Amino acid sequence: MAENFVGGFHAVGALLQRPQTQIYELLLADSRNDVRVRKLLEQAQAAGVPLRRVPRAELDRLAPELRHQGALARIETAELVGEALLELPATADRLWLALDGVQDPHNLGACLRSAEAAGASGVLVPKDRAAPLSAVARKAAAGAAERIPLVAVTNLARSLQRLRELGYWVMGLAADGQRQLYEADLSGPLVLVLGGEGGGLRRLTREHCDALLRIPMAGDAESLNVSAATAVCLFEALRQRCVPQSF
Repeated sequence: MAENFVGGFHAVGALLQRPQTQIYELLLADSRNDVRVRKLLEQAQAAGVPLRRVPRAELDRLAPELRHQGALARIETAELVGEALLELPATADRLWLALDGVQDPHNLGACLRSAEAAGASGVLVPKDRAAPLSAVARKAAAGAAERIPLVAVTNLARSLQRLRELGYWVMGLAADGQRQLYEADLSGPLVLVLGGEGGGLRRLTREHCDALLRIPMAGDAESLNVSAATAVCLFEALRQRCVPQSF
């Protein structure tokens, strides 16, 4: 287990609602005493989490890369869960997101946030040549990193093949995709695969997809940022899975 810092009111508040996460202590800037700080104080006391009020400069020193807003939680984390999670049955509601080499921790965090919001089962990333689940990524995820499994795999192409064998459809996103995203059936057990910044999907990853899809573009932009494209794809899958309500 490693120690890490989670910063920001959304992320720290989400942690305090998860009793399975080991929180060593909560650090709050002594210059703040507003409603958001008082809410965290109440949550920390209810969860039995040790609390310290410290100068803001101390928070800056401990987590210089974070916009902590005056709140830091020092936690114990394994960061990533094991590949055994991929052996879950391919039930109709299973939806995985696979990221093929996303390098920017802000993009990783934003993708985790969208995946959690869309009800995904988890997110797959390669162990090498990908952004780690750092404090910056956790901050960008706004609490989602503490609620959705992140699985680091040794070989992404092999993991996608295994998921296909278990009954998942694997759909990759590419600018040269054969079909538009909105023409594809995204219901049922599904893995959505998106590539990293700039390079997109690697050759072996593309070869292990059942189909390649593209997002139709009406403007002059050639593509979307990977986190924006991820949100578009995930919520189209969620839309197709939602049962229409009768009124």
